[in-house]
Amino acid sequence: MADRFRLTLAQLNPVLGDLQGNAAKAKAAWEAGRAAGADMVALTEMFLTGYQTQDLVLKPAFAAAAAAALARLAADCAEGPALGIGAPHRAGGRLFNGYFILHGGRIQTVVLKHHLPNSDVFDEKRVFAAADVHGPYRIGPLRIGTPICEDSWHPDVCETLAETGAEILLVPNGSPYHRGKPDVRMNLMVARVVETGLPLAYLNMTGGQDDQVFDGASFVLNPGGHLALQMPQFDDAIAHVDFIRGPDGWRAEQGPLAAIPDGHEADYRTMVQGLRDYLGKSGFGRAVLGLSGGVDSALVATIAADAIGPQNLRCVMLPSEFTSQTSLEDAAAVARALGCRLDTVPISGPQAAVAAALDPLFAGLAPGVTGENIQSRLRGLLLMALSNQFGEMLLTTGNKSEVAVGYCTIYGDMNGGYNPLKDLYKTRVFSVCRWRNGNHRPWMLGPAGQVIPPRVIDKPPSAELREGQKDEDSLPPYPVLDAILEGLVDRDESVADLVARGFDRDTVKKVEHLLYLSEYKRFQSAPGTRLSSRAFWLDRRYPIVNRWRDGG
Repeated sequence: MADRFRLTLAQLNPVLGDLQGNAAKAKAAWEAGRAAGADMVALTEMFLTGYQTQDLVLKPAFAAAAAAALARLAADCAEGPALGIGAPHRAGGRLFNGYFILHGGRIQTVVLKHHLPNSDVFDEKRVFAAADVHGPYRIGPLRIGTPICEDSWHPDVCETLAETGAEILLVPNGSPYHRGKPDVRMNLMVARVVETGLPLAYLNMTGGQDDQVFDGASFVLNPGGHLALQMPQFDDAIAHVDFIRGPDGWRAEQGPLAAIPDGHEADYRTMVQGLRDYLGKSGFGRAVLGLSGGVDSALVATIAADAIGPQNLRCVMLPSEFTSQTSLEDAAAVARALGCRLDTVPISGPQAAVAAALDPLFAGLAPGVTGENIQSRLRGLLLMALSNQFGEMLLTTGNKSEVAVGYCTIYGDMNGGYNPLKDLYKTRVFSVCRWRNGNHRPWMLGPAGQVIPPRVIDKPPSAELREGQKDEDSLPPYPVLDAILEGLVDRDESVADLVARGFDRDTVKKVEHLLYLSEYKRFQSAPGTRLSSRAFWLDRRYPIVNRWRDGG
């Protein structure tokens, strides 16, 4: 039996700050491993506290409470397999990102993170100190090396562990989703396996935290980069992996290989999971949104129905004199297809009252954009009133194209607590709607079938704030706008780069101007699901006041 080692991998969804609840989840996973005859049960990076803690972990009372919860967990898991779990560690007046091996009722080993990520959404150098590389530790017959998350993205830590006697590598992670991330992880871990010649277990957490969604997709590789286990993406899961020692060292026995979704399915699942956890972890069971008859609000309504169930969603049509009959019909069709409530609250009365109040000051002046913004802000006011009265979180519905160029009204349609579409360009909104109409999955709580009428997807986009208004009156066509924004935002290209690729210079300069001009709006916007590696907020941090423009 000394030639066999059973490792239980638990990819689970912690709640940030819920030390007692996270410890209970860890103990339940440990009990599942004990029942399966595991030698060790492993959870993910910073699982005990949730991740990312940001500055919360700097609060001494929080770090002390985490240490106390860890000690209680060690005592509760005394009789059985070892338990690996991430938590903060304070030593010598410094705070570290730690991974604790609990065994026999005590902390047997503490591994501390060496490489601290300080890019994209990560700013760990702000809160943690970098530690020296820790050598392998022994559990039963096996010497295990544990590079924590970022430590495995660089060759040095894994090579040091291999040189100091590690026989397998266990990598606990808090790695959030963006498009293509599973392939990035796999390629990096294959490189570590090839360099060290050791089996590697990559363990990632699940669940949403603010803008980020941790997507699981844990896996085990054997030497040569052969995939021995692939756990599902996004789902909580526990897997038992048997490592067998043979003439060439330890190898993982072949296990199941879950399919990893890509493209629109992965994005859509991320938006659903992000919203579900943002609401649930914030204590909200219900949501409300303005359903205009347009494609953006229709998609947000569908995401919300899939996240929390149609019975927990209130949609509200807020018509004005400029709202077309088509929009009224389309909003009703979406609500009917989803099976959610639809209320109608006309804004004509409040609009007349505001006009009367401002008339002494506005007399003789054309309403223009001011009048359009008043309509949007009245809708925001009424939706917030419903949110306050009924305890339903208001969802905003602006896509990334609109958020990028400020084609949205601050204190109006930007009102709300969360925006699932914040990192989804308009052209992808259309294609995601078509994907959802043609696909249904068990994790969706909304109905199957065509839930967004094709007319909603195909009609020319309009804010309907004035007679005959179309988005293209103010913006380039969305395929052009999105291509320019992908260059400016996602790839940091220059104006000259885009002009060289065939875009009209005046159009590019207009988009660039709107992008920089709208930073103050984004600074005050609701958080939203991160889908790319250049989402607005932590991925892309720009000054609000900024006179620089690209002269290319």
